[in-house]
Amino acid sequence: MQDNPTPIPLWRQLQGAASLLMAVRDGQSMTAALEDVDAALRPGVQSLGFHTLRWLGRAEALRQQLAKRPPPPEADALLCVALALIWTEHDAPYTAHTLVDQAVEAAKRGDATQHQASFINGCLRRFLRERDDLVARSEKSPQAVWNHPQWWIDRVRKDHPGQWQAILQANNSRAPLILRVNERKTTQAQYLLALSAVNIAATPVGKQGVILASAQPVPSLPGFAEGHFSVQDAAAQLAAPLLLEGLNTGDGQGARPRILDACAAPGGKTAHLLELADCEVTALDIDARRCTRIAQNLGRLGLQAHIEVADAGRPQDWWDGQPYDGILLDAPCTASGIVRRHPDVRWLRRPTDIAQLAGIQAHLLQALWPLLKPGGRLLYCTCSVFRAEGDNQIQTFVAHHTDALLMPSPGHLLPQSGAEATVFPDNLMREHDGFYYAILEKRNP
Repeated sequence: MQDNPTPIPLWRQLQGAASLLMAVRDGQSMTAALEDVDAALRPGVQSLGFHTLRWLGRAEALRQQLAKRPPPPEADALLCVALALIWTEHDAPYTAHTLVDQAVEAAKRGDATQHQASFINGCLRRFLRERDDLVARSEKSPQAVWNHPQWWIDRVRKDHPGQWQAILQANNSRAPLILRVNERKTTQAQYLLALSAVNIAATPVGKQGVILASAQPVPSLPGFAEGHFSVQDAAAQLAAPLLLEGLNTGDGQGARPRILDACAAPGGKTAHLLELADCEVTALDIDARRCTRIAQNLGRLGLQAHIEVADAGRPQDWWDGQPYDGILLDAPCTASGIVRRHPDVRWLRRPTDIAQLAGIQAHLLQALWPLLKPGGRLLYCTCSVFRAEGDNQIQTFVAHHTDALLMPSPGHLLPQSGAEATVFPDNLMREHDGFYYAILEKRNP
């Protein structure tokens, strides 16, 4: 018989979460920083790291009150992690006493923080004594209230004056695990039964989506190895059906539509296209390692596409001259719509990133449009709530391309966290990330 593994002490996990925060402050994504964390520590560190980044604006406002001059970076990160975890009693994952004790222990055992242990102890104990007053004073800071940088708050408010508060609130919620059922292997109803048989609670969303009541290790879910599902947010599950709807197959002889997935990695939308239609798909991505992931994901699902490592913005390097019936352009963007899943994004982005990425998006649209057949459709999408990457981008493109007809399209889907519903063609979706969709049809000359 194997002994139960020794529980990992909280102080070690707090050290790990502080190292994640320092990495994000240095401009590194949390996903990349997590790869440097010991595998045994990773789940706990990730959970604490996510919590910290969701409440970082509040934690920093409180730290500024407790210490007018910021302590050294390592001590500041550890203190902010602790404050994010205990600033409110109702959402705190640990008791205040335990948290303070383990945060001080983490400081004592860190080479760069051991001389700051008494300072951290003093700050946290003062916070507990004066919690109500300190939290009330932090309410004066929009960054503390909304837990986003000020420029981000201002931008969302300008772009969505009627919904900006709901967007920011949704960003601070935990995103559930959502699956897309592979209809070539099973159905939504059958898969819900398969989950129920192993006591996993889940509900349907959209036509192929399944929301798990609580997160599970994906490879352990029923039908994973057999390719019965993929992990994909409900908003992203709209891409393939939107492109395929009304798609012109070209010659009227039953030829398979030729479709280009222009920025395809990791292959979720490529797979969805192949699951829904008998089509010939070219999956393109500039990153060779990410193309390997496309191949792995398609292999598990029992699907095939032509995968090519290339820059979608330079068709002269890879295009065979045969026009496409459909093009899916899931363009690089700020990822401002998927902050629930990637809470580090808001702290990594800079205001200048929006214009830079909008320039890349415009270049991709310009480069790919000539590859589309007359009568063909291009679906442009981004996982962004910023209008510069959505409505504004498409309105500018249509104004400069008289052969581009903007079809009825979803436009901006704002992040939803179960509380309010967005009605989308015969679907009631209460749970999805922020996305933008525009369907462009090429008019016959």
